[in-house]
Amino acid sequence: MSTVVSSTEHGGRAFGYDPDFLAASVPLPLPGAGRNVTALDYRHFSVLLDTDRRLAAATAVNIDGANLVDIERGDDWHLDPRIPADQQAGPELYRSNDLDRGHLVRRRDPVWGAPDVAAQANRDTFSYANAAPQASEFNQSKLLWLGLEDYLLEHASAYHVRLSVFTGCVFSDADPEYRGIRIPLAFWKVAAWTKGNAELASTGYVVDQRPQLDDVDLTERLRPGSPDQAVPPLGPFRTFQVPIVDIEEATSLSFGEVTGADRYIAAGLSPEKPRWVKLEEFSEMAL
Repeated sequence: MSTVVSSTEHGGRAFGYDPDFLAASVPLPLPGAGRNVTALDYRHFSVLLDTDRRLAAATAVNIDGANLVDIERGDDWHLDPRIPADQQAGPELYRSNDLDRGHLVRRRDPVWGAPDVAAQANRDTFSYANAAPQASEFNQSKLLWLGLEDYLLEHASAYHVRLSVFTGCVFSDADPEYRGIRIPLAFWKVAAWTKGNAELASTGYVVDQRPQLDDVDLTERLRPGSPDQAVPPLGPFRTFQVPIVDIEEATSLSFGEVTGADRYIAAGLSPEKPRWVKLEEFSEMAL
């Protein structure tokens, strides 16, 4: 089941991810049948919240690299009042431990446009619906999550390009439970853009936080789970570029034409080349 909770500002202008932001249409990912997903619209981005897991199955953000605005961060984390509190992983999950409230839509990504619009986007990213529990070493590492986020945003800013970026959790039955929430062991990201002739292009990535979670000192010990069969075991300081179709399989999401535009697949797979390629430097990305 999927429901949409949208939001509008004065003047009737709609919030939310814009599927027509690029020269080619890029709709929101579609969740598989039988999932309880609520779509929440914010300024320049949307969250597909899995209300059973109380975390985002996917987020989607439009990034306008030519019109980014530098705004003071703030730290106003808040529950989304449009949905019940027990459908969101709130502040109690992050209290008195080493888990970060990891932004899925990065704070700076939707912060563009007029000052009031950019300020609203900045605040919107601090919704708990946009957060996921991440080990601090994972969330803040230039070699892991932060490094991947930085690279994509800096690329958009440096070249004044538009990107549509999807991000989410890889949910698995093997995810350990803590304070009533199962902690995702891995996260994914898909970037889409168009080239000069309006041709759609895309790339996909998976980053694993399993090694960093082993070092998190939690009051309630994480219960060890069996290895996740949907996602190959990843190294402790590695980001992998992967076929987007593999992300679809691991997440039960459909990315539509974005999957067919995968530059990684277009470059060709071979028996001599690992299907998931380690990125020693983010400059190795096929953007």
